[in-house]
Amino acid sequence: KGIASVAGMRGRRKGGLSAPLRPEGDDDPFSLWSHSEAWLERMAERNYSETSLSAARWALKMFLDWAKERELSSPDQITKPILESYQGWLYRYEKKDGERLSVRTQRARLGTLQRFFSWLCKSGFLMANPAADLELPRKPYHALPKALNAEELRRLMGQPDVTDPLGLRDRAILETLYATGMRRGELVSLDLEDIDLKASSVHVRKGKGGKGRLLPLGEATARWLEAYLERSRPALSMREDERAFFLSGYGERFNPNYLGNWVSKTIKAAGIEKKGACHLLRHSCATHMMENGADLRSIQSILGHARLDTTQIYTEVSLVHLREVYENSHPAAQAKRT
Repeated sequence: KGIASVAGMRGRRKGGLSAPLRPEGDDDPFSLWSHSEAWLERMAERNYSETSLSAARWALKMFLDWAKERELSSPDQITKPILESYQGWLYRYEKKDGERLSVRTQRARLGTLQRFFSWLCKSGFLMANPAADLELPRKPYHALPKALNAEELRRLMGQPDVTDPLGLRDRAILETLYATGMRRGELVSLDLEDIDLKASSVHVRKGKGGKGRLLPLGEATARWLEAYLERSRPALSMREDERAFFLSGYGERFNPNYLGNWVSKTIKAAGIEKKGACHLLRHSCATHMMENGADLRSIQSILGHARLDTTQIYTEVSLVHLREVYENSHPAAQAKRT
């Protein structure tokens, strides 16, 4: 029920930011695993966000598990041909649902390795970077983001059972993602003090690139968040010092990957065939704002884009919508078809 039952979530922890990379019994300070943990610690010292650290950890874990199966335990054992072999394995890798990793995910996992081995070289642990000339998969054609329509939004928001504390929390999460267009990492990083219900605003302090922004909350979304704080969060809270706004069944902050997988499953459960998870709600937020007259600068501020040309894609989305309306309503378009 909901993202997970309270009993289920309070059992054995799934992997997360604190999941160890080093195999039990490994005490070699110069092993791949030891160096990986040292690199992540260095990233934390340099104030990388929890989202970035989590993504790097998952990318490293996948590679380290692959290397362990092939008895590769030292950085100097890793060569360019070995990394190319791993790249081929990534391409053929299938998730539990049978789907392959997206090109974007493959590029991200390999990019993490490039940065890791670059750090090993700069730190004097390797003479040459085996990943320096690794050719990443070509970026796919960037299709226009698809947005949910009103009926699809209604079905999606109706999925959680709001009479249940977990279902009420789930509805509040979906409403917040759509109302603010924030990224999943930004949502799970929210603390209690970041939400101001009196001012109907949310402060995203840990945005992409470390940049924060203040976002408005709609009246309806503010009501869902208030209901969550009053009826759901107290039932999930296990520690008084936990400041995370949205709590998992463990009573702690969500893992971004876990949240994204749940949103994706909920979208499918609502009978929606459009692919995507948290980003589908983000695209819907921006597209609907554009269709209702918002200017690009405002949408850029809402989404937290560093560059305006990143936001520019929504003008194309809006044009597609306008063309559909035109062809279905303008006499000239009607006459042309007949």
